[in-house]
Amino acid sequence: MKHDAAFSDFVAARQTHLRRIAYALCGDWHRADDLLQTALTKLYVAWPRIRHEGNEEAYCRQIMVRANIDESRRPWRRERPTDAVPEHAVEPAQVEERSALFAALQALPEQQRKVVVLRHWLGLSVRETATELGISEGTVKSHSSRGLAALEAVLAPQQHR
Repeated sequence: MKHDAAFSDFVAARQTHLRRIAYALCGDWHRADDLLQTALTKLYVAWPRIRHEGNEEAYCRQIMVRANIDESRRPWRRERPTDAVPEHAVEPAQVEERSALFAALQALPEQQRKVVVLRHWLGLSVRETATELGISEGTVKSHSSRGLAALEAVLAPQQHR
């Protein structure tokens, strides 16, 4: 069970970081937890093969990106809120959820948000980002440029208050 111990050590060391990545991808802590759980389950299955290559975290990130894309295509994700009052109260938002940066990130189109998170938060190269998202390097550059411009437009006025 040497693999189980190595997997447990990896999860213990990287879980908080990976959860933050999941949150940045989807914008909701509950969905981020589900996304991370899905990724860790798939990572565990592939662990013996991946562990030998040394790409554990990159593999997990790629699973999260793809699982988030799959989840966004589900029919219930296309539902829209109504004016009807819910039967139960909504819990107050976490401090992190109210931050201007996360709000601005979530306002970006999905692909731009993923590129910005992978490129500028995680520090992946253009090539690595393109590989993880399955898009061209030129598309990464254009999404990155547009995403950063949109973030600057939203966040720059707040810095001058």
